[in-house]
Amino acid sequence: MRPLDEKETTVVFEKLFKFTGNNLKNIVENPSHEGPDKDPGRYCFRLHKNNVYYVSDSLVKRATNVARPNLASMGTCIGRFTHAGNFHLTIECLNLLAANAKHKVWLKPTSEMSFLYANHVLKGGLGRITESIAPGDGVVVFSMSDLPLGFGIAAKSTQDCRKLDPNAIVVLHQADIGGYLRMENQSEQLIEE
Repeated sequence: MRPLDEKETTVVFEKLFKFTGNNLKNIVENPSHEGPDKDPGRYCFRLHKNNVYYVSDSLVKRATNVARPNLASMGTCIGRFTHAGNFHLTIECLNLLAANAKHKVWLKPTSEMSFLYANHVLKGGLGRITESIAPGDGVVVFSMSDLPLGFGIAAKSTQDCRKLDPNAIVVLHQADIGGYLRMENQSEQLIEE
């Protein structure tokens, strides 16, 4: 477990900025009320086994007592670095993104299951969309009852969405909460074999 170096911090912040915009400041400066200390600490980013964790300072101090090979996880795993050095957000960061999202999309109840099975968001399944979305922006996907379902990348701008046919792709799928169930089913199948 170590702090991110300058290059890693830049890559992580660029990815988070894609989804949160100027709200990234809220993530970085978020006070932590965890631990025995009377004054609130801050949250920070730590790297452990190519995974990036969003963790409170007090938990980092306590985790230094655990040997690195014995430390499995701490805080919230927000993403991981690939062998090529790219950074990918994981579904575990959804609550963090949803609370600070700049661009949001709400799905109709009929298309929620399609998204949760790792399909892209189509124009026909779009309930609402925030203004000023440009192609390539990070988008957090919600149900109509404001439950965060996942996130993706905008394929079309808000203005283009108004003119599209119902089968056109609006948001490219990246991660969703249905991934937990799919992973669980795969592990059960492997156990049976």
